[in-house]
Amino acid sequence: MRVSICIGSACHLKGSREVIKKLQQLVTDNKLDGKVDLNGDFCSGNCLKGVCVTVDGELYSVKPETTEEFFEKEILGRLKQ
Repeated sequence: MRVSICIGSACHLKGSREVIKKLQQLVTDNKLDGKVDLNGDFCSGNCLKGVCVTVDGELYSVKPETTEEFFEKEILGRLKQ
């Protein structure tokens, strides 16, 4: 699974660094290092939607405070299917 987190200016200001750190920790804690490929990405063109994260090409808007919920639903949820 490829997960890309926008690190462009707008997303950086909205907390992309914190989202990245949380996702890295969640991937490690859940022993998914070989299954989830985390990447940084420059502007995805949706600056108003705020930290933009794509999972296998599907775009989501994630905030630092919603990162764990996003991980549970969109990453763990897909891997369990």
